[in-house]
Formats: sequence, structure tokens, C-alpha cells
Amino acid sequence: MITSVGLLRERRFLPLFVTQFLGAFNDNLFKNAMVFFATYEIFNSAEQETQFSAIATGIFILPFFLFSALAGQLADSFDKARIMRIIKAAEVLIMLVGATGIFLSNLPLMLVALVGMGVHSTFFGPIKYAIIPQHMQSHEVLGGTGLVEAGTYIAILCGTIAGGVLDPHMAAFAVVGVAMIGWLASLNIPPAPPLITLKIDYNIFRASYRLISATMHIRRLFLAIMAISVFWTIAAVLAVLFPPLVKNVFHAQKDVASVFLGIFSIGIAIGSVIINRLLKGNVSARYSPISVLAMSVFVLDFYWTASGWGAPGGPLQTHLAANGLPPIAALGEGDLLKTMELLEVAGAWRVLFDLGMIAITGGMFVVPLYAFLTTTVDKSQTSRTVAANNIVNSAFMVAGSVGIVGVTKAGVSVSNAILVVLVLCFASAFAAWRLYKAEKIPHGEEHLPGEEGA
Repeated sequence: MITSVGLLRERRFLPLFVTQFLGAFNDNLFKNAMVFFATYEIFNSAEQETQFSAIATGIFILPFFLFSALAGQLADSFDKARIMRIIKAAEVLIMLVGATGIFLSNLPLMLVALVGMGVHSTFFGPIKYAIIPQHMQSHEVLGGTGLVEAGTYIAILCGTIAGGVLDPHMAAFAVVGVAMIGWLASLNIPPAPPLITLKIDYNIFRASYRLISATMHIRRLFLAIMAISVFWTIAAVLAVLFPPLVKNVFHAQKDVASVFLGIFSIGIAIGSVIINRLLKGNVSARYSPISVLAMSVFVLDFYWTASGWGAPGGPLQTHLAANGLPPIAALGEGDLLKTMELLEVAGAWRVLFDLGMIAITGGMFVVPLYAFLTTTVDKSQTSRTVAANNIVNSAFMVAGSVGIVGVTKAGVSVSNAILVVLVLCFASAFAAWRLYKAEKIPHGEEHLPGEEGA
């Protein structure tokens, strides 16, 4: 039996892993370079920075809502490996547009490229999960899914760090180069021919409605998709909050924002590996409820630390006074803390630990749920099932991004907005608990939500 890590030596998995890794890396290198550029070079208020971060997140997610149904149909109707190569070739062109925007310091052009990358990820997303059960044996699906998820978040870590530290011109060259390498890697993905012939519906709204209706009537799919959607809403809210939180609450430079996002990413990767070991290849939501409840504990501790960080007598004020530095109110843009300076503040390691544990427990929560999507239905339907999940996920994430902007515009501070995440954790735990209970119900006896016993 091949271990999950052993799959990385297999041609049926390694090219897929490398291709999706580089795609996730490029998404985050470009997106974070752009967001940090706007946060630290263009805008000068927490409200504007939060709004722009939300806009960037929203327009990247919007294509998932619009085009996932079409992406799922295409992926189930044609060779998945061939579609991947076309998508990766398109990424090269998109990144050329983005690189031009960076060189010209043209924010609208960069946003156009970001939309393009959202479309790219929309069509790539269903395939990267759906191709796994087609190339893997049944006992390898959870391990393969976990590796893809772990690889995605390691790539997010690397892309996030690179987006924060690279000179903009270097980032422009990098995104084009990485896109080209990703396309070359996709050429080695083994064929994955379609298992069914579909009549493709190009009306994206009708197709989306039909796809969701055809998927969500299966109880365990409904619960898995809802739990995943709430989880990604948490991730979207944190992604919106991190840049203004780091600058205005922790009074730190953008390299610290990169560290925050990076720790979150690597933590999910670690959680993905841990849960695969605990479940030993079995697809189950057994550990998902307790994982997200544990996550809520660390979210609460992170909130407590952030809310008191710059208060009179708080960690930052104490640090500034002890080092003969001016109080927070007198700090200028050039006085923002770098990573090593932040680590000298009492409580900084507690903040990083909380972030890491939020991410690890989040990874343990979400990976088995993705495995549900690809093992509950027939292999000929997996791409459309993942696509239906992506539509619902994207709707939740856009709502989360817009909602958190509304919360901050209503006068809630960036640190207090973290409490929104705490509420979402409890919603995720409830959905995961219902899913675990539904595992024991045979497929043929499942009912629509709210129709038990019908």
C-alpha cells in the first residue's frame, strides 16, 4: 500500500500536485503583492484598506459563483488533463496582463488580472479534486485530497511571503515565470477521459440552479457543502481583516501581514496531514466538530490579545515605554514594527501560536469534508459536485467579505470584528456534527434536509 506521501512519487499524482501547487502560489503572490501595495502605498485609513481588501477578495471569488457550473460540466465531459493544460496556458496570458499592471502601477489593470485569475481558479478547482478518485484507488482518496489541500496551503504560504517581500518589478517577472512552469508541469498529467457524455448548458444561471438542485438533495452532500462554505467564509473574513489588522491594531509593517497569512496557510497544511493520520484513510467527519470547536477557543484568545494590544498598559504601549519610544498616537508610517521587532513585544508569540492553532484545527476540519464530495457520488459526477460546492462556497465568501465591510463601516473596530469568526465557528461545528450523524444513514435512505421520515 502506498502511503499518502508516497503518492508524490507516482506519475498519476505528482504532476497534478505540482501544477495545482504553482497555481495556488501564483494566485497568492499576485493578490498579496497587489493588496499590500494598495494598503501601504495608496490608502491611509483602516476603513479604506478594509474596503479594498474586501473588493479584491470579492472580485477574485465572483467568477466561482458565475462559472462553476460550466466548469463542472466541461470537466465531466472532456479529458480533465487536457482541460488543465488549456487553463494553465491561459494563466500565462493573464499574468502577462497582471505584470503589465504592476510595471505601470496601474491598479485597475491589476484588478483585471485578478478577475482573470479568479476565472482560471474557477475552471481548475473542480478538476483538481475530481481527478483524484479517477487516478487513485479508494483507500488513497483521502490521502490524495489531504496532500492537495496541504500543498495548496504551503503554496499559499510561499506566495503570501513572496507577495510581501518581493520588489513589485520582481513580482511581475515571477508571476509570468511561475505560470509558464505550471503549464509545463500540466503536460505530464496522465489522461483522465470523461466517464459520461453531457449536453452542456451554457446558460450559467440556469446551469448553476440545476446543478445546485441536483446536488443538495443528498443529505450528506448538503451538510458537507454547508460546513465547507461556512469554513471558507471564516477564511475570507480573516483574509479581509489581516492587512488592516496588522497595520492598525498591531502597528506592524506588511512583512508581518505576510507572516500572519503564512502561518495560517502552513497551519492548514499541517492539519490536513494530521487528520489523514487520525482517520487512517477512512472518509469520516468524526473529528470535524471537535476540531472547529477547538478552533473557536483559539479565535477567542486571538481576539482578547488583539483587543488589548495597543490599549493603555497593553503589550505594545508597555514595549514602547520600556524602549523610550513615543506612544502609539505619535507613531508615524515609518515607525511601524517589522517582524523581529514585533516578536520582542510581550504576547507576540501567543498571537502567532493562536493563529497557528486556528489554522491547524481548520485543516483538520475541512479536509474530510472535501473527501466526502468526491466519494459520495459516482466518479462521472465528481467535477459537477465540486463545482456545486464552489458555487455555494463563493456565495458565502462574497457575503462574508461584504458583511465584514458592513460591520466595520457600522463602527465596529477591526479587532472586534474578529468576533464574527467566533460565531461562524459554532455554525460550522453544528453542520459538521449533523454530517457525522448522517454518515450512518445508507445512501438510499437519505432525505432532503427537513424531510426526515417523509
